[in-house]
Amino acid sequence: MIWQVYIIRCSDNSFYTGITTDIERRFRQHREGKGARYFRGRNPLEVIYLENGHTRSTAAKREAAIKGLSRAEKAVLAGLAFKETAP
Repeated sequence: MIWQVYIIRCSDNSFYTGITTDIERRFRQHREGKGARYFRGRNPLEVIYLENGHTRSTAAKREAAIKGLSRAEKAVLAGLAFKETAP
């Protein structure tokens, strides 16, 4: 089975990283509130990054590596223009 690593941009402009074997099904689950608790209070807007071709083990390791990145690094990975706003 082929696993995917994904990043979703949320309504509060945060990023959520996860793994799945079916991105369409998983995104639908997140939208319907059947996915991760992270989406309580924030809505998933779009998949901004998708990486294919993993085993379950390599997908989990890659997910952990991506979760360790800064927000700016995740934006670069996803090919987004990133501009940090000053407080």
